[in-house]
Amino acid sequence: TDTSFVHIGSKVRVYDEDLDEEEVYEITGTTESNAMENKISNESPVGAALLKRKVGDIVKIVAPDGEYKLVVKEIF
Repeated sequence: TDTSFVHIGSKVRVYDEDLDEEEVYEITGTTESNAMENKISNESPVGAALLKRKVGDIVKIVAPDGEYKLVVKEIF
């Protein structure tokens, strides 16, 4: 598995600067997404923004509840 870029099937550890916390998301297709398990769709605002990113990237997310930034810490 290529872990240099985020793709469907990747697990991504991100750091949220505003909340000062880390979160791990698994990027899935729409049918497998499950927010309770942190499985997010590649078509969601966060999932779409993380696709094709690499470790160290700062990703700006524009969501219905506002804008925020996530730093990609690890892809596995």
